Amino acid sequence: MSVAEPRRIVLFRHAKADWPEVPDHERPLAERGRKDAAVAGRKLADTGIPFDLALCSTATRTRETWKLAVQELPHRPKTVYEERLYEASPGELIAVLNETPDDAQNALLIGHNPGVQGLADILAGRSGADAQDGVSREFHPAAFAVLSFTGPWKSLEPGAATLLDYWDPSE
Repeated sequence: MSVAEPRRIVLFRHAKADWPEVPDHERPLAERGRKDAAVAGRKLADTGIPFDLALCSTATRTRETWKLAVQELPHRPKTVYEERLYEASPGELIAVLNETPDDAQNALLIGHNPGVQGLADILAGRSGADAQDGVSREFHPAAFAVLSFTGPWKSLEPGAATLLDYWDPSE
């Protein structure tokens, strides 16, 4: 596997969460979120991307989203639950992705807004009105963006990727 081959990164926002009286990190998925997570998993499978690695926030709602979505994939990638993805800024998300081993060609990141949407826009070199071309104004729960870039993971930086696809369960 060559670093000259395009890599794909999917930025996946957790599905709709419920609001019980628990700490934010422990919020579970709402009923609609459980349904949307499974649908998103089927849509991820439809991309045909063979994921090598999934990086998932440790928050309950992201772990539940991933548990439901991954059941729909033809191959279960290695999953790493990463505390740094919770409430992470786009810069912090890039720092985590820069640590991805180069033998992982395609990765999936399951995280939270506003970081996930911000990261999609920043990696694709979009801002302001340009950001509306591919990613919706509001990156809804269970939505995902598919981006491509060439080079080692440590070279992933703002503007280094191309937005290939965007899927939103509300559309």
